[in-house]
Amino acid sequence: MTSLPVVVSQPRGFGQTARRDAWWVQPLVVFIILSSFLVYATWAAFQNAHYTYGPYLSPFYSPEIFGNSPHALLGPKPGWWPGWLPFSPALIILPFPALFRFTCYYYRGAYYKAFWADPPACTVGEPRKGYWGERWFPLVLQNAHRFFLYVALVFILILAYDAWKAMWFSDGFGIGVGTLVLTANVILLGGYTFGCHSLRHLVGGRKDQLSRHPVQFACYQGCSKLNRGHMKWAWASLITVAFADLYVRMCSMGIWTDWRIL
Repeated sequence: MTSLPVVVSQPRGFGQTARRDAWWVQPLVVFIILSSFLVYATWAAFQNAHYTYGPYLSPFYSPEIFGNSPHALLGPKPGWWPGWLPFSPALIILPFPALFRFTCYYYRGAYYKAFWADPPACTVGEPRKGYWGERWFPLVLQNAHRFFLYVALVFILILAYDAWKAMWFSDGFGIGVGTLVLTANVILLGGYTFGCHSLRHLVGGRKDQLSRHPVQFACYQGCSKLNRGHMKWAWASLITVAFADLYVRMCSMGIWTDWRIL
């Protein structure tokens, strides 16, 4: 019997690969887009100004629990707010949708590559020798994604209501460019949220014989269709939510004009 030699591959050094394509382009683009979004969202959240215009409310500030605009649910900044802590309505609510997106299964794979080089790309050497996975702190906290899903679903309802309010101006019903921007934001966020892997599991994926539950089976199929384009929904919704805030901000500052269509 002829024996064949066993070749044991050596671990690749950081960045080493046999790939000849431009594998570094995708993680670089992800790094630029996510970094730009984080910088803008942080800046916008601390502004505490120019987040409303007429019936429009920036999604970064919705729901406005405390604030100085007519959209505030409980009035202005409460007296118990610590004086040393900067106040902004966005700082109260933004962490919840941010944590849902941060723990998203797709985004994990994207920013692990782009920010931590874990690994930079498939078959490309990474700057570590061992594999920890998500079993240890702090990455074990990523498993809370399913709980942040419940909060994200509530935010979809709130933003849908904001889009409805954006159709009612001081002179009655109407549709402006801002109305379309806020509505498009809800649609794209809904496509991203309703295609979530955790939601697929929640509505039917946990059933052993899903076909025996027609309603859950239909919901599961709907989530699955959205899930096939989860990456596209993720990036489109990230861009539109930032643009929605930018649009309201620019109109509030008088830089852009909100054209009325109806």
